[in-house]
Amino acid sequence: MEEIKNIEDLSNAEPLTIAKKLISILDEKDAKGIKLLHVEDQTILCDYFIICNGNSNTQIKSYAGELEYKMGLCGVDPRSIEGYAEATWVVMDYGSVIVHIFNRETRMFYNLEKLWSDSTEVDISDLVTEK
Repeated sequence: MEEIKNIEDLSNAEPLTIAKKLISILDEKDAKGIKLLHVEDQTILCDYFIICNGNSNTQIKSYAGELEYKMGLCGVDPRSIEGYAEATWVVMDYGSVIVHIFNRETRMFYNLEKLWSDSTEVDISDLVTEK
């Protein structure tokens, strides 16, 4: 059985700490094009958007499942998950952080990075490995 790494109680963590943990889990699963946008000044929905994509519906579901499982071990469960059945755009609401997992075509079509261009992109180069 695979050893679970870096289990920590994040139930009272700051939004950026939660976002960084989500990003590290996505990076471990080889999610593509991970971006972190600080949207707190543009919306009351949340503080951060995480945007990434996968190469297949199966891969997208795998990312979502891994986030739900590992964050649950850390005491943080999503408030809701939308789009899992279709797996072209899965949205996971972690309260202060919303994760968008796209397939490549859907990500390009909706282009959230452009839509939220007034937000600040957070440097996550220390959290992701180049592939």
